[in-house]
Amino acid sequence: MTSPERLLQTLTAKGTLPEAWRDAVLSVPRELFLPETIEVGEEIVSRRTSPERWRQLAYGDVALVTQVNDGASTGVGGYRLPTSSSSMPTVMLEMLELLDVHVGQRALELGAGTGLNACWLAHRLGSEQVTSVDIDGALVEQAVRNAAAAGYKPTFVCGDGAQGWPAGAPYDRVIATYTVPEVPYAWVEQTPGGRIVTPWGGSFCYYAYAVLDVVDGVGRGRFTGSPAFMRTRTGRPHRGFLSDFLHHLDEGTESVTTLNPYDLAGDFDALFYVGLALPDAWYHLVEADDGSGEATLWLLADDRSSWAAAEYAPDRREYIVDQYGPRRLWDEAEAAYRAWEAWGRPDRDRAGLTVDPSGQRVWLDDEHHKLTADRTPR
Repeated sequence: MTSPERLLQTLTAKGTLPEAWRDAVLSVPRELFLPETIEVGEEIVSRRTSPERWRQLAYGDVALVTQVNDGASTGVGGYRLPTSSSSMPTVMLEMLELLDVHVGQRALELGAGTGLNACWLAHRLGSEQVTSVDIDGALVEQAVRNAAAAGYKPTFVCGDGAQGWPAGAPYDRVIATYTVPEVPYAWVEQTPGGRIVTPWGGSFCYYAYAVLDVVDGVGRGRFTGSPAFMRTRTGRPHRGFLSDFLHHLDEGTESVTTLNPYDLAGDFDALFYVGLALPDAWYHLVEADDGSGEATLWLLADDRSSWAAAEYAPDRREYIVDQYGPRRLWDEAEAAYRAWEAWGRPDRDRAGLTVDPSGQRVWLDDEHHKLTADRTPR
């Protein structure tokens, strides 16, 4: 598993290699886009000390973290937030297939990362047809070097991806490699008659692609897939250890629910629809390590003012809930879950997104059944 050919074989065997992207995967060595130290899960691998393992991961179908904490140093025991990566090749190709690029088109990528995705696009379209924007100047510089080492010269620029890159507009395709809670209208304006593909979602659930086609100044489309990408750095909420969000533990209000915490946390479609109601809160499931099968589902507000805990125990039909703060997060989540049940437990593919000058709104089946109010465009 130490060459582009081996990655090609792996993707082919898994059935995740679109024929149109075969030559790009084979011709653009992934190792040229990776730093000396990479991470997968809890494993940190140095090319200098473990060259074979490093190359094995480089040409494996796995996501590799290439930066934590925006490149800042992390003290001993400090929280490590992944902030850039080389995404799983299968996921990259899934997204590129949704983008549906064709020779002669111009593409704007938001989130340069290592530069690999931009160079796959450049291989298909030509370097002069591809522009990539990243808010992190260090990542931009590295992407330029990586691309040059591979023989490509897409345009890399440092800027806020929320603004797109108007200097190079118009584009036929826009692709974001990070999750956004709202699709900026600037992307729609810069892609007349084109397509936008982006990971989408708020804090609670970010496991979906939004695929929008732009017609007459309006981006409209559906959600699909279940990816997990890092969030946009623009307005990114605080993240840290669970203890950073917990306070006043003795002052919570206790209640009982019949909603199994695993039914909420274990269903991606339920999470998607609940997430529409809680875009500014997140969840964390902690399973007991004593063999009891018990677990706690924590719900935590981004602003750290409110929290809720639902206690799961096997063979029970009622579960204890504790809530604290100005919001009753469990009550909000359960109400959204029950609404999803009342709609017939739809999957995320039945939801759609419209983005126009008035903002963005999510709907179910058609635009007459709004699930969210208009949000002011960025």
